[in-house]
Amino acid sequence: MPSPPAAETTGRSWAGRFFRYLGNDPIYERWRWQTFAITWLAYAGFNLTRMSFAVSKVGIENDAQVCLTQPQMAWIDGAFLAAYALGQFFWGVAGDRFGPRRVILTGMLCSVVTGLAMGASSTATMFVALFFVQGLCQSSGWAPLVKNMGNFFSRRERGFVLGLWCTNYAVGGLVATVFASYMAEHLGWRYAFFVPAFVLAGIWFLFWLLQRDRPEDINLPAVEVYHGEPTPVVKAGETPEEEPEGSWKVIREAITNPMVILLGLVYFCLKPTRYAILFWGPKYIYDRLGSGMAEAGLLSSMFELAGPISILAMGFISDRVFGARRMPVSIICLVLLGGLLISLDHLPPTRWALGVSLFLLGFLAYAPDAMIAGVAVVDFGAKKGASTATGLVNGLGSIGAMIGGVTPGLLQESWGWQRVFTCLAIAAFVAALLLLPKWNAVPPTGKTN
Repeated sequence: MPSPPAAETTGRSWAGRFFRYLGNDPIYERWRWQTFAITWLAYAGFNLTRMSFAVSKVGIENDAQVCLTQPQMAWIDGAFLAAYALGQFFWGVAGDRFGPRRVILTGMLCSVVTGLAMGASSTATMFVALFFVQGLCQSSGWAPLVKNMGNFFSRRERGFVLGLWCTNYAVGGLVATVFASYMAEHLGWRYAFFVPAFVLAGIWFLFWLLQRDRPEDINLPAVEVYHGEPTPVVKAGETPEEEPEGSWKVIREAITNPMVILLGLVYFCLKPTRYAILFWGPKYIYDRLGSGMAEAGLLSSMFELAGPISILAMGFISDRVFGARRMPVSIICLVLLGGLLISLDHLPPTRWALGVSLFLLGFLAYAPDAMIAGVAVVDFGAKKGASTATGLVNGLGSIGAMIGGVTPGLLQESWGWQRVFTCLAIAAFVAALLLLPKWNAVPPTGKTN
């Protein structure tokens, strides 16, 4: 069943280059792209319950029955991010041990229930407790779904396909921000929790109906067999047969893989920027422009709007220009990101200036984010250890996200936004320096018997 070599099935046209990602078996292709669609929708859907609190902050702050202060809201964010970081390590291993399907269905259902409970809450204590639980639920999504995609798409196509797939969190965040902002503006801040939770419940049902963990579960061959590629391994020099699916041996080797650890440290330095903008972007716009909740949320969403464009473009470039190497694109974007962060607060306080600058920030932040947390970690963690490796990288990144999500709320009033953005810029430059020695790094493949 392997597809013909790419050289035989594609020409030099753009259409030919695209169709090299497709095989010649309609049943196999239906399952591949069905898996792509439902896993994309699943992670995009997780953002519905994740972004509710961020866009509700202005309404909550002005609600006489709640009256949360900015430092209190920062600690509520911190509870979420701490739980999200801890959960990544656990759910990453669980994804390899028990399979993506069980993990995702459990985490998504719990996220729906928690979102509804948050919408009914009125005290800081309840918000802290429930957003902590929401963090655990949200952390169940990324690592198992990345593994799910790695099971259906092989290395030669992952830059483009996983780049396209990684638009889920950018598009999901954009739609969730605008949707929740609209609900908060027109129905009240509590509906920014209620309505997204019900939508996510519908996505849960579709996932249950349409998703499977790997081709072998539906009596199809592994994707490497289908494409005639060597099977990836976690540790160089081993045969694929030495690495049973879900074994503690695979999990241990994924956790101790030096490249996976390096990617985790880089992600730790990168993630603060993304979560500082996601969690505090609407508040930053509100402070500079005095906008209402809807306008602040809309302008802040320019950061997420750039994500799909950036991820897709840089994923294609990493495959076609850099020969499936993910590091060059990441390094270039990280350096430019740091420079833009330093200049951000010096821009004029106009809608156009802030909207364009947030769009550019998103363009430069989302590409290395996707390359590191999606494509590169699957390449170097291999399929069998992909969920564990992704969980480790995202767990370390989420510790950085906790810093980025909490710091603006705690320090902005005394430091000012400029110092906050300068700290984020320094972290981006450090990430670029860590990656620089790995400019030409590629993952190992298994030896033949």
